[in-house]
Amino acid sequence: MGRNTRKRRTPLATKAIAASAALALGGGGLIWANFYASAHESNDGGWQNQTKAASAQVATISCPDVGQKLTDVPNQARTEVDGELATLDRQITDAYQRLATTRDAQTRDASFVQNSILQPLKDRRQAIIDRIQLEINRIGGRAPDSLDTLAGCTGTPANQTTGGQQQGGQQQGDQQQGGQQQGGQQQGGQQQGGQQQGGQQQGGQQQGGQQQNNGGQAGNGPNAADFVDITKVQPNVQPKPRKNRNASTGTFTTRCGVNANKNFNTDNVIVAPGVTNGAHHTHDYVGNQKINAFSSNDNFLQGASSCQNKNDLSAYYWPVLRLQDGTQEFDQNRDGGGKEGNVGKILTAQQAQIKYVGSPRSKVVAMPQFLRIITGDAKTTTNGLANANAHWSCTGFENKVQLTTQYPICPQGSKVVRTFAFQSCWDGQNADSANHRTHVAFADQNGNCQNGFKAIPQLTMRLVYDVPAPTVENGVVKNAYAVDGFPEQLHKAATDHDDFISITTGGLANKIANCVNRGQNCS
Repeated sequence: MGRNTRKRRTPLATKAIAASAALALGGGGLIWANFYASAHESNDGGWQNQTKAASAQVATISCPDVGQKLTDVPNQARTEVDGELATLDRQITDAYQRLATTRDAQTRDASFVQNSILQPLKDRRQAIIDRIQLEINRIGGRAPDSLDTLAGCTGTPANQTTGGQQQGGQQQGDQQQGGQQQGGQQQGGQQQGGQQQGGQQQGGQQQGGQQQNNGGQAGNGPNAADFVDITKVQPNVQPKPRKNRNASTGTFTTRCGVNANKNFNTDNVIVAPGVTNGAHHTHDYVGNQKINAFSSNDNFLQGASSCQNKNDLSAYYWPVLRLQDGTQEFDQNRDGGGKEGNVGKILTAQQAQIKYVGSPRSKVVAMPQFLRIITGDAKTTTNGLANANAHWSCTGFENKVQLTTQYPICPQGSKVVRTFAFQSCWDGQNADSANHRTHVAFADQNGNCQNGFKAIPQLTMRLVYDVPAPTVENGVVKNAYAVDGFPEQLHKAATDHDDFISITTGGLANKIANCVNRGQNCS
């Protein structure tokens, strides 16, 4: 996914988020239970895995999200603006790579990061921001006055890069009150979180037993604080809202496989159309098989589909999950792969269950053709948790525990589960928006769409993986796994996200809505 996510600097971000989780029970049956408000974790009784990093060295680079300020870009300027935003992404990636390869210079010169990395980055970003303003204003739009304040970036120390403050093993950043999400706590505009781990590192240099980077096989995460034994986490799944008599109670399942044919690319046609490697990480694709940076509404319908229902040409894609076991994958030396810190064996999901569900409060309207939805935030490490919608769990625990800022360590016989629940309210007019968010929204904690938005079938996805259980010894994680991401995001669990483009033929969009409204279970 691209970086376009909302930046929030308030000390405590509160937002009602609608989510849905699929529960796998014995006997091969599936029960889908809806619950509202992202079920973020509170790790009571969890183990403490914090050790100090070497001299609070800068671990990553945090830059304001220009794209989320651009909520009203004229259609005629969007292609150019999206290209400029992709250039900002590439600049951050380049700066992070320079940060990661100049550790010795940084230890000799305390001003090196500011003078040699952050200031040049600010200058380059300012030039792009100036061009964005020019492109918007040139055709009669009005660029936000605040854009000039977004050029500067900051260096984030290693102990401030986990998306939720940890104290004594207890997660503090993801509290739930009354069905509403309390976002990750921030101080001074920087995310507070789990500290970097010392001890042995896979593939990274050490001095005096302490890591000189943020851990992980490629040196950019994950670390021990990013994992938790799920058996030691208190139940945190919120009850789903009550259904009223007008509820749409049906479901529609589409079977599109698990990407066994290994259809990968590092593009993102939603956020960076026409830009190769616009995502800077690798995606799994199911559904439409011709989705890449150069796809468009003009040729979406020409692609074959991996779905059994050949009227479903929709694009379903998500960042791959990797086991950091030293495997040299096909993309080890490529952009988006090993060159950008995404390393290890790509794991194929054993199950990829895609289901559309209804609203507890109303009937739904059909999704419009070419509707685009992004759920979650690919850069919560630097943005905070305002748009986080990651849900990690283990089979047998899904109805009790859902994690956002940590990966689960599952007990023997249990498998890792990623669950996504997309926004289920639509503005009734637009298939996309300038920041790719404001045309859709989550229902509130009672399941209602607000501000005149209409309920649409809620896309839910459940990915199940057979992942060898990581272990933590002396503050070091061994056998780590992690989701692909932008290199400076340090492979945090909260950066998980999912992308979708609704593309249907034969009246399928109406059939899905009618099935859900009638209370039927269709496929």
